[in-house]
Amino acid sequence: MIRGFFRLVGLLLLAGGFFFLVYDGARSIADQALRLTRLGEFWNDIHQASQAAFRTMVEGVSPWLWNGVVKIILNQPAWAVMGVLGILLLLLFRPRKPLIGYSRN
Repeated sequence: MIRGFFRLVGLLLLAGGFFFLVYDGARSIADQALRLTRLGEFWNDIHQASQAAFRTMVEGVSPWLWNGVVKIILNQPAWAVMGVLGILLLLLFRPRKPLIGYSRN
């Protein structure tokens, strides 16, 4: 059951990544310049207070983690981050291959 849930989350992230790829592509064509939606900008547009709370939580755990890892991830395009996370979840929680010749009891 947990495997199915994480596969669903992975599929939704992959669909969100595809949506942002199409959205950024249409925006780039309309503006005749490369326009990418950063994950941090998207999160800021959705709920700014949660991003600030997450920052204080991460800096409370270890200050170098915000500048070293999280800030780099938040500056990447939203379609790339969501797509990679979706693919990873789908691959990690894929169904097991059926065994041939004996049962798995």
